[in-house]
Amino acid sequence: MCYLGLQEMEPEVSVCSSENKMEHMEDEAIVDILYSILRLNVEDYDSLAEVLVTEAWKRLERQVLYYCALSKVLSLPALSKFALCLHKQRRHFSPIIGQIAHIVDMKLDSIWDIRILSVLMISISDVISQSFRDRLLHKAEQLLEEENEGHFNYAKRMLQFLQNVKLKYHPLLEKCNRIFLKSASRLDIYTINSIFGLYEQLGFDNAEFRLVVKQLLSETIDDYYDPETFAKLFFALGPMAGSKVRERMASVLHKHLDSYHVLQLVKLTQYLTGLCCHNLELFAKLKMLLLGHLKSSVIPADTAAIIRVLAMLPSFQVEEMIINKAAAVLPQCRLHHLNCIATALVKWNHHDQLHWQNSSELCAKVLQKLSDCGFERIQKANNLNFLLEELTHVNGEWFEEVLNEETVAMCQHLIDQITWTNVLPLSSFLQKTNHRCPALFDRIASVTVENIEKIYPSEIYFILLLFSALNYDHEEFFKSCYFEIYHLVLLGHVLAVAGYFPPVLITTIFNVSFLSKLDAQLKGTSRINPLRQHVHRLLTEILGGSQYSRISVLTPYYYEIDFECVLDENKKPLSYMAQNIPLDNGEAIHWRHGTKDEGRKALPPGAQRIALEFLDSRAFSKDYSRHLKGEHALKKRHLEMLGYRVVQIPHFEWNSMVLSTKGEQLEYLRQQLYGIQ
Repeated sequence: MCYLGLQEMEPEVSVCSSENKMEHMEDEAIVDILYSILRLNVEDYDSLAEVLVTEAWKRLERQVLYYCALSKVLSLPALSKFALCLHKQRRHFSPIIGQIAHIVDMKLDSIWDIRILSVLMISISDVISQSFRDRLLHKAEQLLEEENEGHFNYAKRMLQFLQNVKLKYHPLLEKCNRIFLKSASRLDIYTINSIFGLYEQLGFDNAEFRLVVKQLLSETIDDYYDPETFAKLFFALGPMAGSKVRERMASVLHKHLDSYHVLQLVKLTQYLTGLCCHNLELFAKLKMLLLGHLKSSVIPADTAAIIRVLAMLPSFQVEEMIINKAAAVLPQCRLHHLNCIATALVKWNHHDQLHWQNSSELCAKVLQKLSDCGFERIQKANNLNFLLEELTHVNGEWFEEVLNEETVAMCQHLIDQITWTNVLPLSSFLQKTNHRCPALFDRIASVTVENIEKIYPSEIYFILLLFSALNYDHEEFFKSCYFEIYHLVLLGHVLAVAGYFPPVLITTIFNVSFLSKLDAQLKGTSRINPLRQHVHRLLTEILGGSQYSRISVLTPYYYEIDFECVLDENKKPLSYMAQNIPLDNGEAIHWRHGTKDEGRKALPPGAQRIALEFLDSRAFSKDYSRHLKGEHALKKRHLEMLGYRVVQIPHFEWNSMVLSTKGEQLEYLRQQLYGIQ
């Protein structure tokens, strides 16, 4: 490769030579050289890197201008490599990133490599629209494979993308989590710390992942010696470890405290106080180090964070310097930082920890300045998402007494910016405020109902909890919320608190059949995945009711099929209830070996059973032909021998842009069920 010769050239010579020859180089050679310089961290060649970026930019502009004419363009692997180079150079908002995003937008349907897609998603995440973001997520769900351990790193990139776009997208989050669980052998302390950090920022948690991490780290606790790694170990294992292990870890941390930077000290203090550590010597040293950092701190976020954890320390006597330092940074603080400082000041004042002359007067002045800065920041808000982001960690008496009403009024002013992606954080905020605002509640209800298919069931539950907790009656909203078995009990509780007892829900829950299904599910029967839930609702709409189809059906010879329905000779659906066919496996798979399928019964003349199967990427070869694998072809033949008409729906058809809307999906399923060409 031509870039290997860089080691033998002086930087100035290589730049001059490159500028003269650059126009004669191949596109991908330019990208390869740039990638190698950045990957090898060759600092002497920074000027050469700039020249290479400039030349690549020129060619990229040419690609955008002449894309429709199919001119000479960068391949997708080279484009992703170039995007990664720009990302490493922190050119997140550069116009060239916008051009790359434009190319990805045009080529998205032709990207079938998750490695390429994941790199491009992270690189362009700062410059994409909401609709483009949703298309990227849809594509990522298609390509990310749970059973493939090689997708471990791509799952980490997906978490980073979600954090970049500040979206808690449950289907992709849970898919990534399942990949991490299946690839537990690849988890090390650095990866675990990174995943926990991203989970925390996204507001996601998983008990199974925590248990796996606890077991892994508990077995290797003696392998970590250096301060940096041991701190990561403490952050990951400390909250889950027993008291003896925590005390042992705290004593090791004490030896390493001088090695940590200010934000690590802040986090350590927060964890140690939260875990009820009783090591007073450790806290004394933390106090000394934190005060030293506070005196030299010029970053408002750091200053607020230090003051917040100083207030957590036991028997802490406040110095006047702390109050003066807080007052100096207030105009630059976000709402969360203002709240941290206010909470500390109120606590110190309440517990009589301010002992210098005129301390109460100074504290009152700073609190008034805090209120003024808070009001000013809220009044300047013009983006609901940014405002909710600032409000995520805001709570406490000061905010409730001073800024509650002003903030709710601003949310009402920005009511048109409420979307399905922010109804949950808005609902969580309103529940914290205990503020009942009919206009906001009605808007939340209408947005949720309009986008019910996009919002995760557990999130709908928490949105309903707002209406229930504040006793706001919205019967139409309550009726529109659809839940599977494992959420119906929670739904019943929420609605009961709201004083709403819909007969349909009550008769559904207090029913022997439902309770049997719930009991089976609690004993570990398979849960219905989101795709099956969605398709079942579509089939219910097409056929005219849930009694016309069964989900997760176990056939004779123990073949499991996704959906089953029966059409008579006139292609009208037959009800399982009318045919006296039990719906015992309608919500979960019951593996009843040794028994006959009670659901099978002689059909009326001319009627036919239909098996509807959704085939993911594992059912097809990975080459361009995407040929159906033998196992699934054999299953189709066997089901046909059992009397089924088998409809197999490939993932690349169902997930295509042609079927991107509910209406298109309904029409497609209708054609498949009724054999319409």
